[in-house]
Amino acid sequence: MSPAGPLVLFAGGGTGGHLYPGLAIARALVREQPAVRPFFIGAVRGIEREVLPTTEFPHQLLPLHPLYRRQPWNNWRTLVGGVQAWRAISRLTRDDRPAAVVGTGGYAAGVALAWARAHGIATFLHEPDSHPGLTTRLFAGGARGVFLGFPEASAQLAVASPEVLYPLGCPIDEPPAGDAARTAARAEARAEWGLPNDAFVVLVMGGSQGARAINEVVDQWVARGLPRGMALIWSTGRAQAAAYLHRESEVVKVRPYLSPISQAYAAADVALGRAGAMSIAELCAWGLPMLLVPLPTAAQDHQTFNAQATAAAGAGVMLRQADLNVDGLSAQLTAWQQDNAALLRMRDAALTRARPTAARDIARTLCTLLQLTR
Repeated sequence: MSPAGPLVLFAGGGTGGHLYPGLAIARALVREQPAVRPFFIGAVRGIEREVLPTTEFPHQLLPLHPLYRRQPWNNWRTLVGGVQAWRAISRLTRDDRPAAVVGTGGYAAGVALAWARAHGIATFLHEPDSHPGLTTRLFAGGARGVFLGFPEASAQLAVASPEVLYPLGCPIDEPPAGDAARTAARAEARAEWGLPNDAFVVLVMGGSQGARAINEVVDQWVARGLPRGMALIWSTGRAQAAAYLHRESEVVKVRPYLSPISQAYAAADVALGRAGAMSIAELCAWGLPMLLVPLPTAAQDHQTFNAQATAAAGAGVMLRQADLNVDGLSAQLTAWQQDNAALLRMRDAALTRARPTAARDIARTLCTLLQLTR
Protein backbone atom coordinates (compact mmCIF):
# COMPACT_ATOMS: atom_id res chain seq x y z
CA MET A 1 0.00 0.00 0.00
CA SER A 2 1.46 3.35 -1.05
CA PRO A 3 1.72 6.17 1.48
CA ALA A 4 -1.01 7.97 -0.45
CA GLY A 5 -3.34 5.01 -0.08
CA PRO A 6 -4.46 2.38 -2.58
CA LEU A 7 -5.77 3.44 -5.97
CA VAL A 8 -9.00 1.72 -7.06
CA LEU A 9 -10.21 2.25 -10.61
CA PHE A 10 -13.95 2.25 -11.26
CA ALA A 11 -14.97 1.64 -14.86
CA GLY A 12 -18.51 1.68 -16.15
CA GLY A 13 -21.19 3.88 -17.55
CA GLY A 14 -22.93 4.75 -20.74
CA THR A 15 -26.14 4.86 -18.70
CA GLY A 16 -26.96 5.88 -15.14
CA GLY A 17 -27.72 2.28 -14.23
CA HIS A 18 -24.05 1.46 -14.70
CA LEU A 19 -22.54 4.69 -13.38
CA TYR A 20 -24.48 5.46 -10.20
CA PRO A 21 -23.78 2.08 -8.54
CA GLY A 22 -20.07 2.73 -9.01
CA LEU A 23 -20.35 6.15 -7.38
CA ALA A 24 -22.30 4.70 -4.44
CA ILE A 25 -19.74 1.92 -3.93
CA ALA A 26 -16.83 4.37 -4.17
CA ARG A 27 -18.35 6.66 -1.54
CA ALA A 28 -19.03 3.75 0.78
CA LEU A 29 -15.50 2.47 0.23
CA VAL A 30 -14.03 5.82 1.25
CA ARG A 31 -16.22 5.84 4.36
CA GLU A 32 -14.93 2.39 5.27
CA GLN A 33 -11.31 3.11 4.35
CA PRO A 34 -10.59 6.85 4.00
CA ALA A 35 -7.15 6.25 2.48
CA VAL A 36 -8.61 4.61 -0.63
CA ARG A 37 -8.40 6.75 -3.78
CA PRO A 38 -11.23 5.98 -6.23
CA PHE A 39 -10.63 7.05 -9.83
CA PHE A 40 -13.33 6.79 -12.48
CA ILE A 41 -12.88 5.79 -16.11
CA GLY A 42 -15.78 6.48 -18.42
CA ALA A 43 -16.77 7.13 -22.01
CA VAL A 44 -16.78 10.55 -23.63
CA ARG A 45 -20.15 9.74 -25.18
CA GLY A 46 -21.84 8.39 -22.01
CA ILE A 47 -23.85 9.96 -19.21
CA GLU A 48 -20.63 10.12 -17.19
CA ARG A 49 -19.61 13.11 -19.29
CA GLU A 50 -22.27 15.13 -17.47
CA VAL A 51 -22.22 13.42 -14.09
CA LEU A 52 -18.56 12.81 -13.21
CA PRO A 53 -17.48 16.48 -13.34
CA THR A 54 -20.07 17.21 -10.63
CA THR A 55 -18.68 14.57 -8.24
CA GLU A 56 -15.77 14.62 -5.80
CA PHE A 57 -13.85 11.96 -7.71
CA PRO A 58 -11.03 12.38 -10.23
CA HIS A 59 -11.84 10.82 -13.57
CA GLN A 60 -10.83 10.43 -17.18
CA LEU A 61 -13.19 10.16 -20.13
CA LEU A 62 -11.98 7.96 -22.99
CA PRO A 63 -13.12 7.45 -26.62
CA LEU A 64 -14.96 4.23 -25.84
CA HIS A 65 -17.77 2.85 -27.99
CA PRO A 66 -20.26 0.00 -27.56
CA LEU A 67 -20.53 -2.99 -29.85
CA TYR A 68 -22.69 -1.91 -32.77
CA ARG A 69 -24.81 -5.06 -33.10
CA ARG A 70 -27.26 -3.57 -35.59
CA GLN A 71 -24.60 -1.57 -37.47
CA PRO A 72 -21.57 -3.87 -37.48
CA TRP A 73 -19.77 -1.70 -40.03
CA ASN A 74 -19.33 0.88 -37.25
CA ASN A 75 -17.41 -1.49 -34.99
CA TRP A 76 -14.14 -0.05 -36.28
CA ARG A 77 -14.92 2.80 -33.87
CA THR A 78 -15.11 0.31 -31.02
CA LEU A 79 -11.76 -1.21 -31.96
CA VAL A 80 -9.92 2.09 -32.45
CA GLY A 81 -11.43 3.59 -29.30
CA GLY A 82 -10.46 0.48 -27.34
CA VAL A 83 -6.83 0.73 -28.40
CA GLN A 84 -6.72 4.43 -27.51
CA ALA A 85 -8.34 3.75 -24.13
CA TRP A 86 -5.87 0.93 -23.37
CA ARG A 87 -2.95 3.26 -23.99
CA ALA A 88 -4.54 6.00 -21.88
CA ILE A 89 -5.05 3.64 -18.92
CA SER A 90 -1.43 2.49 -19.22
CA ARG A 91 -0.23 6.10 -19.08
CA LEU A 92 -2.51 6.88 -16.16
CA THR A 93 -1.20 3.97 -14.07
CA ARG A 94 2.46 3.98 -15.14
CA ASP A 95 3.68 5.19 -11.74
CA ASP A 96 0.60 4.33 -9.68
CA ARG A 97 -0.43 0.67 -9.90
CA PRO A 98 -4.09 0.15 -8.94
CA ALA A 99 -5.03 -2.24 -6.16
CA ALA A 100 -8.12 -3.24 -8.13
CA VAL A 101 -10.42 -2.41 -11.02
CA VAL A 102 -14.15 -2.43 -10.28
CA GLY A 103 -16.33 -2.77 -13.38
CA THR A 104 -19.93 -1.66 -13.04
CA GLY A 105 -21.10 -2.71 -16.47
CA GLY A 106 -21.72 -1.18 -19.84
CA TYR A 107 -19.31 -0.69 -22.68
CA ALA A 108 -17.22 1.74 -20.63
CA ALA A 109 -16.03 -1.10 -18.38
CA GLY A 110 -14.72 -3.69 -20.83
CA VAL A 111 -11.36 -2.21 -21.83
CA ALA A 112 -10.37 -1.34 -18.24
CA LEU A 113 -11.22 -4.86 -17.07
CA ALA A 114 -9.26 -6.43 -19.95
CA TRP A 115 -6.30 -4.15 -19.18
CA ALA A 116 -6.42 -5.19 -15.50
CA ARG A 117 -6.49 -8.89 -16.39
CA ALA A 118 -3.49 -8.44 -18.69
CA HIS A 119 -1.55 -6.74 -15.88
CA GLY A 120 -2.45 -9.16 -13.10
CA ILE A 121 -4.63 -6.68 -11.20
CA ALA A 122 -7.60 -7.90 -9.19
CA THR A 123 -10.96 -7.31 -10.86
CA PHE A 124 -14.43 -7.01 -9.36
CA LEU A 125 -17.80 -6.66 -11.06
CA HIS A 126 -21.18 -5.25 -10.11
CA GLU A 127 -24.09 -6.58 -12.14
CA PRO A 128 -27.39 -4.79 -11.39
CA ASP A 129 -29.72 -6.80 -13.66
CA SER A 130 -31.25 -10.27 -13.40
CA HIS A 131 -29.96 -11.04 -16.91
CA PRO A 132 -26.21 -10.26 -16.86
CA GLY A 133 -24.86 -7.97 -19.53
CA LEU A 134 -22.15 -8.91 -22.02
CA THR A 135 -19.35 -7.30 -19.99
CA THR A 136 -20.27 -9.23 -16.86
CA ARG A 137 -20.58 -12.53 -18.73
CA LEU A 138 -17.18 -12.03 -20.36
CA PHE A 139 -15.28 -11.10 -17.21
CA ALA A 140 -17.05 -13.05 -14.45
CA GLY A 141 -14.60 -15.90 -14.85
CA GLY A 142 -11.43 -14.87 -13.06
CA ALA A 143 -13.04 -12.05 -11.08
CA ARG A 144 -12.19 -11.88 -7.37
CA GLY A 145 -15.78 -10.93 -6.64
CA VAL A 146 -19.04 -10.49 -8.59
CA PHE A 147 -21.65 -8.40 -6.76
CA LEU A 148 -25.19 -9.13 -7.90
CA GLY A 149 -28.26 -6.90 -7.78
CA PHE A 150 -30.53 -9.89 -8.53
CA PRO A 151 -29.62 -13.32 -7.10
CA GLU A 152 -31.19 -14.86 -10.25
CA ALA A 153 -28.20 -13.63 -12.28
CA SER A 154 -25.89 -16.20 -10.68
CA ALA A 155 -27.33 -19.04 -12.77
CA GLN A 156 -26.11 -17.35 -15.96
CA LEU A 157 -22.50 -16.74 -14.99
CA ALA A 158 -19.56 -19.07 -15.53
CA VAL A 159 -17.31 -18.65 -12.50
CA ALA A 160 -14.58 -20.79 -11.00
CA SER A 161 -16.44 -21.05 -7.70
CA PRO A 162 -19.82 -19.84 -6.42
CA GLU A 163 -17.91 -18.31 -3.52
CA VAL A 164 -17.00 -15.32 -5.71
CA LEU A 165 -20.71 -14.46 -6.16
CA TYR A 166 -22.09 -11.97 -3.65
CA PRO A 167 -25.87 -11.26 -4.00
CA LEU A 168 -25.63 -8.04 -2.00
CA GLY A 169 -28.02 -5.91 -4.08
CA CYS A 170 -27.82 -2.58 -5.90
CA PRO A 171 -26.26 0.38 -4.04
CA ILE A 172 -28.99 2.88 -3.17
CA ASP A 173 -29.70 5.61 -0.63
CA GLU A 174 -31.05 3.92 2.48
CA PRO A 175 -34.73 4.65 3.36
CA PRO A 176 -35.89 5.14 6.97
CA ALA A 177 -35.59 1.94 9.00
CA GLY A 178 -38.54 0.54 10.90
CA ASP A 179 -42.32 0.89 10.56
CA ALA A 180 -42.57 3.90 12.88
CA ALA A 181 -39.97 5.86 10.92
CA ARG A 182 -41.63 4.97 7.62
CA THR A 183 -45.06 6.03 8.90
CA ALA A 184 -43.67 9.36 10.05
CA ALA A 185 -41.89 9.85 6.73
CA ARG A 186 -45.13 9.07 4.87
CA ALA A 187 -47.14 11.66 6.76
CA GLU A 188 -44.43 14.30 6.34
CA ALA A 189 -44.04 13.59 2.64
CA ARG A 190 -47.77 13.77 1.95
CA ALA A 191 -47.96 17.08 3.77
CA GLU A 192 -45.13 18.43 1.62
CA TRP A 193 -46.81 17.19 -1.55
CA GLY A 194 -50.16 18.61 -0.41
CA LEU A 195 -51.84 15.21 -0.69
CA PRO A 196 -54.47 13.80 1.69
CA ASN A 197 -53.06 11.38 4.21
CA ASP A 198 -55.82 8.87 3.39
CA ALA A 199 -55.36 9.01 -0.40
CA PHE A 200 -54.17 6.02 -2.41
CA VAL A 201 -51.04 7.51 -4.01
CA VAL A 202 -49.61 6.14 -7.25
CA LEU A 203 -46.06 7.10 -8.17
CA VAL A 204 -45.44 7.16 -11.93
CA MET A 205 -41.77 7.17 -12.84
CA GLY A 206 -40.02 6.71 -16.17
CA GLY A 207 -36.50 7.83 -15.32
CA SER A 208 -34.74 11.05 -16.28
CA GLN A 209 -35.95 10.74 -19.90
CA GLY A 210 -39.43 9.64 -18.97
CA ALA A 211 -41.35 6.80 -20.62
CA ARG A 212 -43.44 8.08 -23.51
CA ALA A 213 -45.69 5.03 -23.76
CA ILE A 214 -46.49 5.20 -20.04
CA ASN A 215 -46.97 8.97 -20.11
CA GLU A 216 -49.46 8.80 -22.96
CA VAL A 217 -51.65 6.23 -21.19
CA VAL A 218 -51.44 8.05 -17.85
CA ASP A 219 -52.42 11.28 -19.60
CA GLN A 220 -55.54 9.63 -20.99
CA TRP A 221 -56.31 8.17 -17.58
CA VAL A 222 -56.01 11.55 -15.84
CA ALA A 223 -58.15 13.17 -18.56
CA ARG A 224 -60.86 10.61 -17.91
CA GLY A 225 -60.72 11.29 -14.17
CA LEU A 226 -58.92 9.35 -11.47
CA PRO A 227 -60.93 6.90 -9.33
CA ARG A 228 -62.27 8.34 -6.08
CA GLY A 229 -59.65 8.54 -3.34
CA MET A 230 -56.70 8.13 -5.71
CA ALA A 231 -53.84 10.60 -6.22
CA LEU A 232 -50.85 10.73 -8.52
CA ILE A 233 -47.21 11.80 -8.32
CA TRP A 234 -46.16 11.80 -11.95
CA SER A 235 -42.55 12.17 -13.09
CA THR A 236 -42.80 12.75 -16.84
CA GLY A 237 -39.14 13.16 -17.80
CA ARG A 238 -37.66 16.55 -18.58
CA ALA A 239 -38.07 16.39 -22.35
CA GLN A 240 -41.76 15.47 -22.13
CA ALA A 241 -42.87 17.65 -19.23
CA ALA A 242 -44.28 20.51 -21.30
CA ALA A 243 -46.98 18.24 -22.74
CA TYR A 244 -48.30 17.22 -19.31
CA LEU A 245 -47.75 20.05 -16.86
CA HIS A 246 -51.32 21.28 -17.46
CA ARG A 247 -52.59 18.12 -15.75
CA GLU A 248 -51.43 19.42 -12.35
CA SER A 249 -54.25 19.52 -9.79
CA GLU A 250 -54.93 18.95 -6.10
CA VAL A 251 -54.54 15.21 -6.57
CA VAL A 252 -52.17 15.10 -9.57
CA LYS A 253 -48.64 16.36 -8.99
CA VAL A 254 -46.66 16.61 -12.23
CA ARG A 255 -42.88 17.03 -12.16
CA PRO A 256 -40.31 16.86 -14.97
CA TYR A 257 -37.92 14.91 -12.72
CA LEU A 258 -37.77 13.81 -9.09
CA SER A 259 -34.46 14.61 -7.43
CA PRO A 260 -34.22 13.64 -4.68
CA ILE A 261 -36.88 11.03 -5.17
CA SER A 262 -37.12 9.97 -1.52
CA GLN A 263 -40.10 12.22 -0.74
CA ALA A 264 -42.03 10.65 -3.59
CA TYR A 265 -41.21 7.13 -2.42
CA ALA A 266 -42.24 8.05 1.12
CA ALA A 267 -45.61 9.43 -0.02
CA ALA A 268 -46.53 6.60 -2.40
CA ASP A 269 -48.58 3.44 -1.89
CA VAL A 270 -47.63 1.78 -5.20
CA ALA A 271 -45.44 2.57 -8.21
CA LEU A 272 -45.89 2.37 -11.98
CA GLY A 273 -42.78 2.48 -14.12
CA ARG A 274 -40.06 0.81 -16.15
CA ALA A 275 -38.10 -2.17 -14.85
CA GLY A 276 -34.60 -0.79 -14.48
CA ALA A 277 -32.55 -2.55 -11.82
CA MET A 278 -31.87 0.56 -9.74
CA SER A 279 -35.52 1.59 -9.68
CA ILE A 280 -36.60 -1.88 -8.60
CA ALA A 281 -33.92 -1.92 -5.89
CA GLU A 282 -35.19 1.40 -4.53
CA LEU A 283 -38.84 0.35 -4.67
CA CYS A 284 -38.05 -2.89 -2.83
CA ALA A 285 -36.19 -0.97 -0.14
CA TRP A 286 -39.21 1.28 0.36
CA GLY A 287 -41.61 -1.68 0.30
CA LEU A 288 -43.64 -0.35 -2.64
CA PRO A 289 -45.67 -2.79 -4.75
CA MET A 290 -44.85 -2.32 -8.43
CA LEU A 291 -46.63 -2.36 -11.75
CA LEU A 292 -43.65 -2.79 -14.09
CA VAL A 293 -43.75 -2.02 -17.82
CA PRO A 294 -40.40 -3.14 -19.26
CA LEU A 295 -38.82 -1.06 -21.99
CA PRO A 296 -39.15 -3.40 -25.01
CA THR A 297 -36.02 -2.02 -26.70
CA ALA A 298 -33.72 -2.46 -23.67
CA ALA A 299 -30.44 -4.23 -24.41
CA GLN A 300 -30.91 -8.02 -24.39
CA ASP A 301 -34.45 -7.36 -23.10
CA HIS A 302 -32.97 -7.16 -19.60
CA GLN A 303 -35.87 -5.12 -18.22
CA THR A 304 -38.29 -7.94 -19.00
CA PHE A 305 -36.08 -10.36 -17.05
CA ASN A 306 -35.96 -7.89 -14.14
CA ALA A 307 -39.74 -7.53 -14.14
CA GLN A 308 -40.31 -11.27 -14.37
CA ALA A 309 -38.00 -11.95 -11.43
CA THR A 310 -39.71 -9.26 -9.35
CA ALA A 311 -43.18 -10.54 -10.20
CA ALA A 312 -42.16 -14.14 -9.49
CA ALA A 313 -41.03 -13.01 -6.03
CA GLY A 314 -44.49 -11.58 -5.41
CA ALA A 315 -43.38 -7.95 -5.20
CA GLY A 316 -45.41 -6.70 -8.15
CA VAL A 317 -46.96 -7.34 -11.54
CA MET A 318 -45.37 -7.19 -14.98
CA LEU A 319 -47.34 -5.58 -17.82
CA ARG A 320 -45.94 -5.63 -21.34
CA GLN A 321 -45.97 -2.26 -23.10
CA ALA A 322 -48.13 -3.71 -25.89
CA ASP A 323 -50.79 -4.53 -23.30
CA LEU A 324 -50.73 -1.16 -21.55
CA ASN A 325 -53.99 0.76 -21.95
CA VAL A 326 -56.20 3.06 -19.90
CA ASP A 327 -58.85 0.49 -18.99
CA GLY A 328 -56.34 -2.12 -17.89
CA LEU A 329 -54.25 0.38 -15.93
CA SER A 330 -57.27 1.80 -14.12
CA ALA A 331 -58.63 -1.68 -13.34
CA GLN A 332 -55.31 -2.91 -11.91
CA LEU A 333 -54.71 0.12 -9.70
CA THR A 334 -58.32 0.23 -8.52
CA ALA A 335 -58.10 -3.45 -7.58
CA TRP A 336 -55.00 -2.74 -5.53
CA GLN A 337 -56.65 0.26 -3.91
CA GLN A 338 -59.47 -2.00 -2.71
CA ASP A 339 -57.32 -4.96 -1.63
CA ASN A 340 -55.15 -4.00 1.31
CA ALA A 341 -54.23 -7.64 1.99
CA ALA A 342 -52.73 -7.98 -1.50
CA LEU A 343 -50.77 -4.77 -1.02
CA LEU A 344 -49.36 -6.01 2.27
CA ARG A 345 -48.28 -9.29 0.67
CA MET A 346 -46.47 -7.43 -2.12
CA ARG A 347 -44.96 -4.99 0.38
CA ASP A 348 -43.58 -7.84 2.45
CA ALA A 349 -42.25 -9.58 -0.67
CA ALA A 350 -40.54 -6.38 -1.79
CA LEU A 351 -38.96 -5.83 1.61
CA THR A 352 -37.74 -9.43 1.64
CA ARG A 353 -35.77 -8.71 -1.55
CA ALA A 354 -34.58 -5.32 -0.37
CA ARG A 355 -30.88 -4.72 0.18
CA PRO A 356 -30.80 -1.15 1.54
CA THR A 357 -27.25 -1.51 2.88
CA ALA A 358 -25.85 -2.83 -0.41
CA ALA A 359 -23.27 -0.06 -0.91
CA ARG A 360 -21.88 -0.51 2.60
CA ASP A 361 -21.90 -4.31 2.31
CA ILE A 362 -20.09 -4.25 -1.03
CA ALA A 363 -17.51 -1.78 0.26
CA ARG A 364 -16.82 -3.89 3.33
CA THR A 365 -16.45 -7.01 1.19
CA LEU A 366 -14.00 -5.17 -1.07
CA CYS A 367 -11.97 -4.11 1.95
CA THR A 368 -11.85 -7.68 3.21
CA LEU A 369 -10.89 -9.20 -0.15
CA LEU A 370 -8.22 -6.55 -0.79
CA GLN A 371 -7.04 -6.66 2.83
CA LEU A 372 -7.59 -2.94 3.24
CA THR A 373 -7.61 -1.80 6.86
CA ARG A 374 -7.85 1.56 8.53
